[in-house]
Amino acid sequence: MARLADYFVVVGYDLDKRGSSEGQGRILQRFPEKDWEDNPFPQGIELFCQPSGWQLVPVELPPSFFVAVLTDINSERHYCACFTFWETVETPQVRGEPSEADEDETPELLQTPAQLYGPKSLVLVSRLDHTEVFRNCLALIYTVHVDSLIVPLETVIGNLLTCIIPIAGGSQRTITLGAGDRQVIQTPVNDSLPVSGCSVAQLFRQLGIVNVLCLFCAALTEHKILFLSRSYQRLTDACRALLAIMFPLKYSFTYVPILPGKLLEVLSTPTPFIIGVNSSFRSETQELLDVIIADLDGGTVTIPECVHISPLPEPLLQHTQTALSMVLDPELEVADRAFPPSSTQPSALKIQDKEIRAVFLWLFAQLFQGYRWCLHIIRIYPEPVIRFHKAAFLGQRTLNEDDFLVKVLDGMAFAGFVSERGPPYRATDLFDDLIASQVERIRTEQDDSRKVMKHIGELAEQLFKNENPYPTVAMHKVQRPADSTQSRTGSCLASFPLLDDVAVQLFIDHAAAKLSTAPPVVKAELKEMVPSGPPLGECVLANSARRLEVVRNCINYIFDSKMLEAKKLMPAVLRALKGRAARVCLTQELNQHVLQNRAVLDDQQFDYIVRMMNCTLQDCSHMDEHGIAAALLPLVTAFCRKLGGGITQFAYSCVQEHMVWTNMQFWEAMFYSDVQSHIRALYLETGDRDAPSPEGMVAPGQQGALELASEQTRRWPALSKETQQELVQKEESTVFSQAIHYANRMSYLLLPLDTTKNRLLRSTGLAEVESVSNSYVTNSIAGSMAESYDTESGFEDAESSDVANSVVRFINRFVDKVCNESGVTNEHLKALHAMIPGRETHVETRALQVEHAPKLLRPTLLPGEEFVMDGMRVHLMSDGREEATGVMGGPPLLPAEGAIFLTTYRIIFKGTPNDPLVGEQVVTRSFPIASLTKEKKISVSLSMDQFIQEGLQLRSCTFQLIKIGFDEEVASDLAEVFRKHVHKLRYPQHVQGTFAFTVGQSAKLVEHKTKDKNQSLRTLSKNLVKSAKRTIGRQYVTRKKYSPPTWENRSSLQSEMDEDEISVSEEVEPSSHTLSSTIRSSDRQTMSNVVERACCRDYQRMGLGTLSNSLTRSKNEPFRISTVNRMYTVCRSYPGLLIVPQSIPDSTIQRISRCYRQSRFPVICWRNSRTKAVLLRSAGLHAKGVVGFFRSPNAPSAGASQADSTSLEQEKYLQAIISSMPLYSEINGRNTLSGFTSTHMSTSVMGQRARVISLSQPRVSVKARGSPRGKWGSIRGSGRLSAYNPDVGNRLTGKESPQANGGPSEPYFLRQQRAYLYIIGDKSQIKGGKQDPLQQWEVVPIEVCDVRQVKNSFKKLMKACVPSSLTSDLNMSFHRCLEDSEWMNLLHRVLQVSVLVVELLATGSSVMVSLEDGWDVTTQVVSLVQLLSDPYYRSFDGFRLLVEKEWLSFGHRFSHRGAQTLAGQGSGFTPVFLQFLDCVHQIHLQFPMEFEFSQYYLKFLAYHYVSNRFRTFLLDSDYERIELGVLYEEKGERKTPQVCKSVWDYIDRLHKKTPVFYNYMYSPEEEEVLKPYTFISNLKVWDFYTEEVLSEGPSYDWELVRGQPEGPGEEVAPAAERPETAAPKSQRRVVWPCYDSLSKVLPDAITKLLQDVQTLEAELGHVSEKWKDSWDKIKHIQRTETKLESRPSFSSSLLMSSNLVHQRRSQGVYLQERGVGSSINLGLDCEASATSTPATGRPSTSTLYSQFQSTESENRSFEGILYKKGALLKPWKPRWFVLDKTKHQLRYYETRQDKEFKGVIELAEVESVIPGTPTMGAPKTIEEKAFFDLKTTKRMYNFCATDSQNAQLWMDSIQSCLSDA
Repeated sequence: MARLADYFVVVGYDLDKRGSSEGQGRILQRFPEKDWEDNPFPQGIELFCQPSGWQLVPVELPPSFFVAVLTDINSERHYCACFTFWETVETPQVRGEPSEADEDETPELLQTPAQLYGPKSLVLVSRLDHTEVFRNCLALIYTVHVDSLIVPLETVIGNLLTCIIPIAGGSQRTITLGAGDRQVIQTPVNDSLPVSGCSVAQLFRQLGIVNVLCLFCAALTEHKILFLSRSYQRLTDACRALLAIMFPLKYSFTYVPILPGKLLEVLSTPTPFIIGVNSSFRSETQELLDVIIADLDGGTVTIPECVHISPLPEPLLQHTQTALSMVLDPELEVADRAFPPSSTQPSALKIQDKEIRAVFLWLFAQLFQGYRWCLHIIRIYPEPVIRFHKAAFLGQRTLNEDDFLVKVLDGMAFAGFVSERGPPYRATDLFDDLIASQVERIRTEQDDSRKVMKHIGELAEQLFKNENPYPTVAMHKVQRPADSTQSRTGSCLASFPLLDDVAVQLFIDHAAAKLSTAPPVVKAELKEMVPSGPPLGECVLANSARRLEVVRNCINYIFDSKMLEAKKLMPAVLRALKGRAARVCLTQELNQHVLQNRAVLDDQQFDYIVRMMNCTLQDCSHMDEHGIAAALLPLVTAFCRKLGGGITQFAYSCVQEHMVWTNMQFWEAMFYSDVQSHIRALYLETGDRDAPSPEGMVAPGQQGALELASEQTRRWPALSKETQQELVQKEESTVFSQAIHYANRMSYLLLPLDTTKNRLLRSTGLAEVESVSNSYVTNSIAGSMAESYDTESGFEDAESSDVANSVVRFINRFVDKVCNESGVTNEHLKALHAMIPGRETHVETRALQVEHAPKLLRPTLLPGEEFVMDGMRVHLMSDGREEATGVMGGPPLLPAEGAIFLTTYRIIFKGTPNDPLVGEQVVTRSFPIASLTKEKKISVSLSMDQFIQEGLQLRSCTFQLIKIGFDEEVASDLAEVFRKHVHKLRYPQHVQGTFAFTVGQSAKLVEHKTKDKNQSLRTLSKNLVKSAKRTIGRQYVTRKKYSPPTWENRSSLQSEMDEDEISVSEEVEPSSHTLSSTIRSSDRQTMSNVVERACCRDYQRMGLGTLSNSLTRSKNEPFRISTVNRMYTVCRSYPGLLIVPQSIPDSTIQRISRCYRQSRFPVICWRNSRTKAVLLRSAGLHAKGVVGFFRSPNAPSAGASQADSTSLEQEKYLQAIISSMPLYSEINGRNTLSGFTSTHMSTSVMGQRARVISLSQPRVSVKARGSPRGKWGSIRGSGRLSAYNPDVGNRLTGKESPQANGGPSEPYFLRQQRAYLYIIGDKSQIKGGKQDPLQQWEVVPIEVCDVRQVKNSFKKLMKACVPSSLTSDLNMSFHRCLEDSEWMNLLHRVLQVSVLVVELLATGSSVMVSLEDGWDVTTQVVSLVQLLSDPYYRSFDGFRLLVEKEWLSFGHRFSHRGAQTLAGQGSGFTPVFLQFLDCVHQIHLQFPMEFEFSQYYLKFLAYHYVSNRFRTFLLDSDYERIELGVLYEEKGERKTPQVCKSVWDYIDRLHKKTPVFYNYMYSPEEEEVLKPYTFISNLKVWDFYTEEVLSEGPSYDWELVRGQPEGPGEEVAPAAERPETAAPKSQRRVVWPCYDSLSKVLPDAITKLLQDVQTLEAELGHVSEKWKDSWDKIKHIQRTETKLESRPSFSSSLLMSSNLVHQRRSQGVYLQERGVGSSINLGLDCEASATSTPATGRPSTSTLYSQFQSTESENRSFEGILYKKGALLKPWKPRWFVLDKTKHQLRYYETRQDKEFKGVIELAEVESVIPGTPTMGAPKTIEEKAFFDLKTTKRMYNFCATDSQNAQLWMDSIQSCLSDA
């Protein structure tokens, strides 16, 4: 029983505080004045009476009523029913002066209305929610007042405050307040079910189904919800409705259905809430970013962007929406019917309300079905303590991924649900009945809407009966104020009177006295055991019985010690363990092998069991929702093995690295589960064995525990005090002992054997998990963990005790939490803390020996290479290359286990594949540390032990990718140290910190101070002198003495140096055109070194310039070698000696240089020996010099200025170059070339006859006698010229002519005049300059690729060739990525420009390449032009000279572009030189006979130009090399002879030992100009980018190649001789493309023969001669034989052209109309073909390819299928017949592809060929005329052709052969 009303309050407007800015209310009277003891008076009622604020109004408003809800500190709700009416108040003028705030306002505003009305509220405060009763009672009091009834108000209020009614039970109570009224109060049958009236239905009508469901999910997942409406009562109803549909969950956060305006700041609270606010405050709610706003009046729900509401899981959401729509709109179901039923109206509002609530009950029954099976009862006495096993519930429902349910189960509402409904012995309600007996019905009916609606109707009926147990209620009789009273003016109405509080108090006292004498009301509460309902249905498991059988068999093999069988099954078992059923099966099987909690295994058994446990645990989530980790927990402390020294190792020491062990909730659930089973056992032991045992239950233990608890709870009151105390102590000791047991278990699994190897602790997993696991956890452990492990030093400085302490803190928290929840006393808790195992256990485990991992293989090091970091155990993961993973066939070599090593030179991985079936192969992957382009941290999953490891991905510009995951034994700080070392080695402070300089020194990193860039000339000259002195006295300074054809002086270079002294003075004499004759003796050797450089040697070879100082001697030379840059003052990036026109003095050069970027002015770098045209290189012009340079010389100048004079000098410079050309001087300066048709002074192919096009000037023709014979790299034939050829400018700017095969067409000039000099310039630099028709040079603007393009393109190329991961995305395929990289496009552009420059030079025009800064694209183009034009550069010496001259001396920025030092780190890697090598590779592919070096040579350079092993490609210019003193040391004596400082020396030494760099097909032609095809379709991807050799790593460090002997004869070591393999010797060998080096295991024929020769010589004891000598001998013999033989020697020449049968060498040659040439000479040396020129009429060797065909194809005169009759009794069979005129034979084969014939008919024996007739067994479908017979001297052959026409052809062909013979 309870009071209907606790307090009656009268609240009015506070006139005393009217002057303030806002009006206020005050309590005028309250009854009773003293607080009830059980229910104190709630504070702040006056705020809630007028939520919008207390205000006076000029017009009387009608009375209003609403119910506000207040919540006290004990979470009790107080319902405040407010009845408000309006009374007149005195005007403010009478009351007093206006306040200060009003003084500033205008007089109009001060005028107040004549009459004002103030609000007055009558408030009832109650703990019961009877809205209608409250409305009637307050309305009655108001009516008594306004109608002035004779009943005293004190009597009515006294009766109201003393009215006692039952809370529940379904009874009716009639009450009267003594004013002639009567009301009937119905109480609900069960007070646990909420009473909703019509509020739920009203809410759905206001907001709709989707919006209400959205609010429902938001409330359950603890979001903030705000209702807006103009009606206060509707706000209250909406909030009540939301709480009603949440049943059986109870909302436990802030709940304020009506919030006063003054308390709006409550909306900013961080906790969830359900609050209602009047719409007038809408603007104040706009700034709330995380609040869901429901507008009841507008029907909208607004969800902020940052809020994500988890929806109901499907299909529940769909079913719920369908059911709700059928309740709210039943017509929807029949709307489409042709004959809709007549009665489809929705139910009445009250009934509809209950139907909606029934839908939500039905929904919760499905959500929570089986929840009682996941309850753990951990204490029964003194009161039950229940815990819910969330993980098991989610796992069995397979909803562990469902966000909504996870959040609901984690929420406070569900925690209250468990504590309220968990006890097994209590009163039950509708929801308990639904869960117990209706779940199966719901499951079967959920797809049948009619049955669902029937069920919902039944539930709705029960809900309705709960609220309205008596449908026929007597009529209420309540007085209402008369209409006249309501319309009465306020002036006639008296104010609400002050009541007599003594009279009211008498009523209250009288009632209290009466109540105290009445007997107590005892409510008979029906308690019973709560039924659990059907158990959770297990989900269908996806593992087949076969997989489970495999798991069982493997375990049996292990315990039967059949290890070989177990090893075979292990991969299948590990795959099967991905499935849940197999994991459950594993735990069950292992349990059978545990005897008395112990199972001792041998080493192999232990390893296999641990491996399977790890694999099982890997797939368990940290929640362990399937209970796999729980089942394994007792097993990991049972399985063990004996180690040496009496130590036992348990399995738990090997399975610590799983996140599940760090999850507090897992340990809690495990603990509670064990405690429950022990509590159950406790009561079963005490004699309660008559407890009914469940039948057919899945989990009898669990059911039994709740059943026992229910029975014990029922008996509790009847037990004696002593018995009760004894049971409480027994339970507590049970919990206590389990807590000790679990503390030990946790220490086993959380304390690592070695703190440096525990990944869980390193990642501070404990701290993270603790901070979120439960409400008891503070942040202290998180802070301490961060202090211990997050420091930079990591575990190096952290002592083991820190780790032990942190684990102990974790265990302490666990013990505190479970003991507090289980009711363990404080004394016991203190004792427990003292017993927690910590430091001692840890010290013991440290002593344990860990099992030995596979031994780490150590790599071989180069001489001088040293380890920086020794091997760290890692796993090499597979990347995007499929070859090594076994996907494309072959063995799965990756992933592999091994170690990563860091040396001063390389990063090396060496290990063995994880797959046991691959055998003991060794996997090696390495790259030079200097080639590292990107390093990033990754997380990798290792398939074997299933850990997620931290790893690194290292990408190299040698097209290698090392993707590693660190083993668990590697501490994270070690990985970090590794990264730091890598970074230091990759980016040293200075170039002297690179391996090329530090080789042989200690492995300490060199810290070098960067030098001042602007060193004085004095310092530089000192360095020059020092470096010169270093080289004096060296014995073997080899100098090549070139004898250029144009030189007059044939004497050696040294004699000239002695004779002509070169000046190194710093002053430049203005009149001097040649070298000065003053030189100091100390500098003479320096200049000797300068002259010895590549540049100078090449100038002398070409006859460019002279070193003579006599004018008479040099005046005939157009060019001279200038020493203007000898001190590197003019241009630091140029060499010291430069070729310039003879007529230009050095002073002019200094001025000209300022106009060019980086002072790189035009210099001559090559001259065409035939046309004497020169190739110049320079940088682009500065912007200021462009206009002046290209300004017409005839334009009027504004005045002589510095810029003009410089421009003039530039013109003079160019004119001097043009004047040096013999073509120009012979024409005597004339600007036109009469009859100039084509710029090709070579032959071109038109049809099948030769056409010679030459200049009409006879002298020029004579000069050009040795006309260039260009080569086109195509296989196809004639038809070269197209109808129209655009001019050079267009073609160079990228506009291609429509030419076949990508070959450039011949240049054709639209203007009649040809320029003597073409300047190839950057389009962006020279736009705006107009060409003057009188100038003799022409500017050709082209678009060049800048370094940024190259850099980006290369990055994409690397990702295409070496992707980091496999992808099925078609847009990420190799060819698509290659296309996206545009690398081939860049090659095409460079080659295109180069080919066109070659053409221009061949026609006699000089070319100046003037692009960018003159050291990137310019270098590429001039190098390629020289390579294509001059055969010398295609030899070993020539190519070396070309690279030294154009790339090194002319200052390509190798260090900067290669980002070799810390300073270049930001600029990144730009492979300009690699691009050049790729272009050379493309040309090599098209002209394989023109290069002395092989493709391997190019790959070798591509690898070592970034490796920093040699000093050759370090630094940016000769100036920097001299500054460091490394320019000339390469040639001097070496302190360590085994360490080569120059890559060229290394190549020379290697070349003498092995033919690996040599191209056997080298057969050059003198002065052959190559013109490769440049279209992208003609270019190939370089295999340097894609190939890999996993057996030994990159093959470019020759000392490291496995089994690499000194001589090539033993180059390939047999498989059996390898140290890694122990296979028996066999001639057979499996070759794996990505593992073996194919060039070694499958050498080409010539290499193999040379090896065999050396092997045989060694066996015979002869002195083995060098391979080059053997090769030269063979060439000499072959050449001699060729000269002696009259017919071509196919056998000997095949040796040299083995795979070139279809490779066309040349196209721009004379094609003779006659037949085969008289001799075939493959030109094994240059001399043999030197005399062969087109002018003599003798075919060039390059034409022979088209004439040479294989013998087989020549001898097949006629061939086809014929049926041949066999011998006697044999059938007709089809055979492939070949008629051979040459051998005079008719051969036949089984099939066309066969090489060996089946039989042969000699035509000499044939007598006749006649038509035949079909015989027995002949093919039936063939006509008669298709048969013919062949009669020989021995027998008659019967043939049958396919038809008569074919037969006639055969007969004619054979007959013609016979007649020819």
